[in-house]
Amino acid sequence: MKRLLPFLFTATLFFVSCKTTKTITKTTNSKAINTADTQGGMWIPSLLEGMNEEDMTALGSNLTAKDIYDINNSSLKDAIVHFNGGCTSEIISSSGLLLTNHHCGFSQIQAHSSIENDYIKDGFWAKNLEDELPNEGLFVEFIIRIEDVTKAVLNGVADTMSASEKKSLIDKNSRQIQKNTTKSEWQNTKIKSFFKGNQYFLFVTERFEDIRLVGAPPTSIGKFGSDTDNWVWPRHTGDFSMFRIYANKDNKPAKYSTDNVPYIPKHYLPISLDGVEEGDFTLVFGFPGRTNEYLPAVAIEHITKQYNPSNIAIREAALKVMDEQMKKSNAIRIKYASKQAKIANYWKKWIGENLGIEKSNAIAKKRDFEAKFTKTLKEKGLENKYSTILSDFDKLYDAFSDINIKRRNFIEVFVVNNELLKMTLRTYKMDIAKDDASFEKVRKDLIKRLKAIHKNYDVTVDKGVFESIMPLYTNNVDVSIYDNTSFTDLEKALKLIEGNPKEVREKLLNDAAYQYAKPFIEEFYKTINPKYQKLKAEIAAVQERYMNALMTVVPSKRYYPDANSTLRITYGQVRGYAPEDGVYYKPVSYLKGVIEKYIPNDYEFDVPLKLRNLYNAKDYGQYADKNGKLPICFLGTNHTTGGNSGSPAIDTNGNLIGLNFDRVWEGTMSDMNYDPNICRNIMVDIRYVLFIIDKYAGAERLINEMKLVHPKK
Repeated sequence: MKRLLPFLFTATLFFVSCKTTKTITKTTNSKAINTADTQGGMWIPSLLEGMNEEDMTALGSNLTAKDIYDINNSSLKDAIVHFNGGCTSEIISSSGLLLTNHHCGFSQIQAHSSIENDYIKDGFWAKNLEDELPNEGLFVEFIIRIEDVTKAVLNGVADTMSASEKKSLIDKNSRQIQKNTTKSEWQNTKIKSFFKGNQYFLFVTERFEDIRLVGAPPTSIGKFGSDTDNWVWPRHTGDFSMFRIYANKDNKPAKYSTDNVPYIPKHYLPISLDGVEEGDFTLVFGFPGRTNEYLPAVAIEHITKQYNPSNIAIREAALKVMDEQMKKSNAIRIKYASKQAKIANYWKKWIGENLGIEKSNAIAKKRDFEAKFTKTLKEKGLENKYSTILSDFDKLYDAFSDINIKRRNFIEVFVVNNELLKMTLRTYKMDIAKDDASFEKVRKDLIKRLKAIHKNYDVTVDKGVFESIMPLYTNNVDVSIYDNTSFTDLEKALKLIEGNPKEVREKLLNDAAYQYAKPFIEEFYKTINPKYQKLKAEIAAVQERYMNALMTVVPSKRYYPDANSTLRITYGQVRGYAPEDGVYYKPVSYLKGVIEKYIPNDYEFDVPLKLRNLYNAKDYGQYADKNGKLPICFLGTNHTTGGNSGSPAIDTNGNLIGLNFDRVWEGTMSDMNYDPNICRNIMVDIRYVLFIIDKYAGAERLINEMKLVHPKK
């Protein structure tokens, strides 16, 4: 079976085709080329030699491919860490000191907070190693090496196989590859699909599970601007927090123990004190979560005009209730801080994504491309092989749209926004357990989940959310369930699930909330989700063929793999942008902007007295720029997404210059349509991070751990 193009298997050939019309060499004057053509994409770090390396040089980089990724010598990749499976972090000292975003470490900051020790409001700084706080369940993961295993994974796979037969064989091959992989006993492996199933890579990983909280600014700094400023520019947020990796005496991964010691890394990032200016090279290195750059027009239209709006409405209704209650009570504010932030994040992201797609005319451009694609099929005599792909997409999305929306709305209501319904959903899994052993296993897990939910639960807030969002899912809304259920009280909820399976099921029959929710849950598992999974699998199969077709039919186009939570680099430059006619945003913001936004006692724009005093005295230490101003954030053209939160922004020589944490609102469309003219990522300037640690928090011991450099002098 000739399933893949030959260039997919060879790193040096894989990146041969490019949108640029002229060859870029190491001696190319980067000022003379159109740098927009060299940006965009989330590249596999083990495959940078060749065009990627040349692109980076053209943008102003002095880094080689081996500086970034090398399995035989220490390299930048050894300082980049997957943080708890969802964010990125980086090592910034020889003692395992980790830097990530404030919002990435927020759950841990919240978990250690109380009315007496409000680390959310006041911040936290460990005075010494003994004061650093352990975090149950928190882990970080290193990438030891990456290997292309496409041929082995697809061995025996044929086009004549059904989707389930292909998956079964691919899974079998993958397990065998992992079994045969040479690695240390404490290391793990995973195999990930790229290019919609056209390529596969093996990752050898190393996980550390003793991760301790070292420091975090107050939310008035770490979350300054909160929801209002989220996804927008100019930004003035010090979105950072600090942790430390601990290892056993042999510097190997170990569970938490007081005997563990700070981890000694293979590499850590020096920190530049020289800052950035427009046109400077930027490399963002991290674990981007998910993008879909090769979707057909019909899919983007469905997402932006149907799928997103329905979910935006549900989250907007829930957030209104939460925000009102959080303003009334500090206890509720602490309980719901993390939850509210997570819900608000994608609510606003979806709104910006829709705006960006419309503003860039992305759907019409996709349709124009698809018309050219169809024409080229005819010219190359490939109609028989690929001609039905676009019409297949149209038919499938016509069938898929309603069920996709219904499924996601269920998740929004029963998983994301309402705790009572989430508890009934978890209980249903125990209710349908097939035997006593399964019943006990689910019950054990349910007890943990109930305790976790009730730690940050308020029945008044939850009831208000239910009243607001349930009418957006069904006409059958019964608020009285809150008065006739055991789930709203932890002690009663735990008693409800005590007893043998028969006794528990009888008690559930008399619980109003469970009986109300059960028909919706059964509909989801028996009807909605099976139909969704079937259609999704059919779409995935067509998407796989489409990806292969694109590479065959339009080989001159440059292809990078979609994000899938694996280690990637994305390169660009510090650049401002023009969001609309007559408006240009400069690429750097300053502390002056924080003071200009200051609103006393406002939960989004309050500014700590000490920070105001430092501003008034212009007491910036060594962290001011050459004009005596203190930079806060800067913009880049790096192609980022969720998961890149906490990723290091690295300069032309491999030094840390900032910390990625967001994108501009119009640029959130980059998950489906990266446009170098409008897509910008937002980074905290590392000098502001150091300033807060040093001058604001007085945590000089942490500054002393770091290697501060002046690469521009």
